[in-house]
Amino acid sequence: MTERTATEAGLDVREVTVRHMASSRGESGGPAAVSGVTFSVDRGEVVALLGPSGCGKSTLLRAIAGLQPLSGGSVQWSGDDLARVPPHQRGFGLMFQDAQLFAHLSVAKNVAYGLSAQRVPRADRAARVAELLELVGLPSSGERPVTELSGGEQQRVALARSLAPRPRLLMLDEPLSALDRGLRDRLGGDLARVLRATSTTAILVTHDESEAAAIADRTLRMRAGKLFDS
Repeated sequence: MTERTATEAGLDVREVTVRHMASSRGESGGPAAVSGVTFSVDRGEVVALLGPSGCGKSTLLRAIAGLQPLSGGSVQWSGDDLARVPPHQRGFGLMFQDAQLFAHLSVAKNVAYGLSAQRVPRADRAARVAELLELVGLPSSGERPVTELSGGEQQRVALARSLAPRPRLLMLDEPLSALDRGLRDRLGGDLARVLRATSTTAILVTHDESEAAAIADRTLRMRAGKLFDS
C-alpha cells in the first residue's frame, strides 16, 4: 500500500474497540460491540460500512464522532489523534435515518441552522442555502414549512443541512432505510451525485448491498463487530 500524501490523508481508524456497558453505573467492561477495527478514508472518498443490523456499524460511527467512548485504539484525522477533541469540535457531520428536521423552521432555516451557529454572515448563509437546495433538487423551496414535505424531500433537506457547514467528514447512518424501494433507489443516485459534486469525504452505514454499490467508492463489510474480507 502506498503512503498517502498530506492532501489525501483524512480519517484513520486504528484498532478501535468499543465495549458495551457492563453495569448501570456506565462501566465499559462488557462484551465488545466493535473489536479491533482498522480502516482509512481518504479526503473526497465515500466509503460504505455494510453489514446486518446489530453488527456494530452504528456504534463504530458514534465512536468516530466522539459520541461513544473507545475501549481501545484511536481515531485520527490527517494524522492528529482526536481522543481529546470533543464531538462538536471535530468538524464532522451526521445524518440519520430520521431526518430530524426542526418542525418550527422553514426549509431554508433548517439548512442554515449550522451556518447560523457558526455566525456566518447573512448574505453568505443565503447564498449557501440557495446553492445546496439547487443541488439537492429543491430550488425555490426555502420558505416551505418542513411539515409539508414528503419523506424523500425531508431527507434532501437533511442532506443539505448536513453539508451546509462544509464538514470535513460526513457520516450517514442508514439515511434512506425508512423510504420505499423505488424512492431509495432514486435518492441513492442523487446522494452519490451530491457527495461527489461537493467533494465530500463520507462514511455510509447501510445493510443494503445495492445501496452501498450505488453510493460508495469502496465497501467495507462488517460482521459481529469486526471487518472481514468479502
